[in-house]
Amino acid sequence: MNNLLSLFARIGDKTGSLGAVVSAMGCAMCFPAIASLGAAVGMGFLSQWEGLFVNTLLPFFAWLTLVLNALSWFSHKQWLRSLVGMTGPVLLLVSLYPLFQYGWSSYVTYSALGLMVAVSLWDIFSPVNKQCDDETCEV
Repeated sequence: MNNLLSLFARIGDKTGSLGAVVSAMGCAMCFPAIASLGAAVGMGFLSQWEGLFVNTLLPFFAWLTLVLNALSWFSHKQWLRSLVGMTGPVLLLVSLYPLFQYGWSSYVTYSALGLMVAVSLWDIFSPVNKQCDDETCEV
């Protein structure tokens, strides 16, 4: 069961991060810098669903990444890695809801997306190793 949770968390984390980035690429009005990058790689057609991306998909992928990073802590027990993995989605959700009215919230959004991608790449190139067994934990 623990291996299944670990596999689901590893795959889901990357899916959530990629989904959040692609969702932001479809929102030219809200995130012009990343939307122009999306248009440059051929994703300009996504702009017709901008409302769906900002209101539904971007928060969904942020929540998915947040929950799966929190659940992955139960597999590897590395609090620092889990904290860094959960910081990006939390910043993204904060920038979408309470801070969206401010002009500088786009910088928080870009930083959050960059952090989510960086953590996903960190997990790909340096997979997490379990620090604790089921009974004891090293300090």
